[in-house]
Amino acid sequence: MRRRGPLAAFVALGLLWGTWAALVPAVQDAVGVSKGELGLLLLLVAVASLPTMLLTGREVDHRGTRILPFAIVGLAVAAVLPGLADSPGALAAALLVLGVATGATDVTMNSAVAELEARRSTRLMQLAHALFSAGVLVGAVACGIARQAGASRLQILAPVALAILVAAALNLRQEQIERPRTSSRGGLRLESALIPIGIACGAAFVIEGGMENWGALFVERELDASPAVSALAPAAHGLSMMLGRLSGQWLERRLGDTRLLASAAAVALIGLVVVSLAQVVPLAILGFFIGGAGISIAAPALFGAGGRQASPDERGRALATVTTIGYLGFLVGPPLVGGAAEAVGLRAAFAVLALVAAALVVATPRLGLEGKP
Repeated sequence: MRRRGPLAAFVALGLLWGTWAALVPAVQDAVGVSKGELGLLLLLVAVASLPTMLLTGREVDHRGTRILPFAIVGLAVAAVLPGLADSPGALAAALLVLGVATGATDVTMNSAVAELEARRSTRLMQLAHALFSAGVLVGAVACGIARQAGASRLQILAPVALAILVAAALNLRQEQIERPRTSSRGGLRLESALIPIGIACGAAFVIEGGMENWGALFVERELDASPAVSALAPAAHGLSMMLGRLSGQWLERRLGDTRLLASAAAVALIGLVVVSLAQVVPLAILGFFIGGAGISIAAPALFGAGGRQASPDERGRALATVTTIGYLGFLVGPPLVGGAAEAVGLRAAFAVLALVAAALVVATPRLGLEGKP
């Protein structure tokens, strides 16, 4: 199996979510909701994606990664729907569909990369997630420029959907991994041995999702920045995520997963404190950069540990366990920040994320990551 197709899937998903991160203020204005209401609407992505992830993990074990291009096509269709929503109800429906497509794509592409790691005896997960972050960076910057020029939501999202379709096409000619199974263990369930890793991944994604989805809104609403400038928050976050994950390829081999993850969470803590205290745009952007650099390494390290622990015919279910619990954090993060922002203000909400980072620093040594083969 060649790595080009699965890695392109990571770029495509990052492009979509980077665009979305910079588009959140426009979406809020278009549908006329408060920050708290927007946070609850974002929770619908989690409601749809989490059961989809468990189902997809079972299907990957059953059918192999040949389902990846179909999942990506679904993602392309779902990408344009928030651009058509003109009411809270329409946005809710769009986010439910987006959640299904995101969940299916995410588990399948991570399973494909985990399979590549196993077959080639190498590590690619940090690189794959670095490419996701590169997509986030490109999507956020392009969206900010387009919004400043007066482009509508649909005019911004339609080219993103076309780019996602290109990623689907790149996966059509891949050597697909298919492992038919006859096991009766077909229910939607979590692998208990991987639940602690999943919870740690969830904590990391609470931070990542909160920073990514609320960064532009923080800079635009709290610091009175223009749309183009506010897009620099998710862009800086995406750039530092990409650089952090590229360095993670090297750091994993030298520090080991435990020291690397604990150090990364500590750096994220520093960045979040800077954001919560920032009174000027440059300092806030710096905080998003530092926070992204820190938290960038967490998810790939934990996904890799989950994939390496599993046997080949259970890898899809194992990755689904880590991904499902992990992305519960990623998807609960934005509404958590929204609820906190509604209650105590957006600035204090980022201080809450700093507390999550502190908890991850403390918990990392108890995960036993160095014991994973």
